[in-house]
Amino acid sequence: MARHAFLLGAALAALTTGAAAQTIKLPATLTVTAYDTGSSGFNIAVAVGKAMKDRHGTDVRVLPAGNDVARLAPLRGGRAQASYMGIGVYFAQEGVFEFAVKEWGPQPLRLILASSDCNAISLGVAKDTGVKEIKDLRGKRVGMVVGSPALNQNAFAVLAFGGLARSDVKLVEFSSYGAMWKGILNNEVDAAIASTISGQAKEAEASPRGLVYPPTPAADKAGWARMHKFGPYYAPHKATCGVGISAQNPVELPNYPYPIVTVYDSQSADVVYGIAKAMIADYAAYKDGAPGAAGLELSRQILAWVLPYHEGTVRAFKEAGVWKAEHEAHQQKALARQATLASAWNAYLKTNPPEDREAMRKGWMAGRGAALKQAGFDTIFD
Repeated sequence: MARHAFLLGAALAALTTGAAAQTIKLPATLTVTAYDTGSSGFNIAVAVGKAMKDRHGTDVRVLPAGNDVARLAPLRGGRAQASYMGIGVYFAQEGVFEFAVKEWGPQPLRLILASSDCNAISLGVAKDTGVKEIKDLRGKRVGMVVGSPALNQNAFAVLAFGGLARSDVKLVEFSSYGAMWKGILNNEVDAAIASTISGQAKEAEASPRGLVYPPTPAADKAGWARMHKFGPYYAPHKATCGVGISAQNPVELPNYPYPIVTVYDSQSADVVYGIAKAMIADYAAYKDGAPGAAGLELSRQILAWVLPYHEGTVRAFKEAGVWKAEHEAHQQKALARQATLASAWNAYLKTNPPEDREAMRKGWMAGRGAALKQAGFDTIFD
């Protein structure tokens, strides 16, 4: 009798799983872009794709791309449906840095889900400097990477937490992220931006100089207000993994999600709903498939962030019971910011902007700033 009850229970469970899978409708094929092959973003995209194949029969093709423009171009051209982006997605929304060109401008992007795991992204500081707090970096050497606005903006944001401007430290430029971290080893620089779990940070920790991550306590509201002027995408986070950090020895640090699963506003609501629903329902099937994939858990989503969610995702969140009135209010503000940026961009293009890229960028940034201020939004990148 017990055996029959077990078999009946197993059969009912199988039917329930099958019914749940049937309620999720996905295209036969999906194409997504991601960071380069072997990156954590690429690996997470593959893990999620495998779950979609196993559970729903959908073939997911992951296209590696070396920069944010290359990751978004297939989406804008309709050759891909989504991208596993980094914080460049925010720069694309804002129309700044590499997107402050005639070919791009501010992009109407929307979120599906994003991964927030145990690590954090902040300034790692050589231990031999004696720095304990961010404010102690005054007069110290801070690494910058030529042509990498995301890394540099992150560094400026963390410095601002400690009340420091770029003039309060000695900026040292490097040709690449790797070269900057070699600069830590070679005593050419004292601090550099990196994830707490990056290989470069671990190498510096094992070097004679050592490495620490000075905390950015969530309770320091003034510090966080200063940080958000440069990096509004950062959120307080209790890191539990990385250099000098563990579950037993957590450190309060700034973090933002990665990868950030992104689509254009024009993407089909039903397709996005299906993707979001599958990622929520099939979490157990992919969470251990790649380092960082566990951060896609529904409970770890930042529901009021710097980009709006796609309407298909909002539908899935409402069904899951997590979308509240305060999230909808924030969503509307985020959509209004995008609308302001789009209007400012269209107005600027009508002025017949100069062909010179730098002159064009300066003109756009002035118009952008004026439009955002008039609408009551922070300009961030002035």
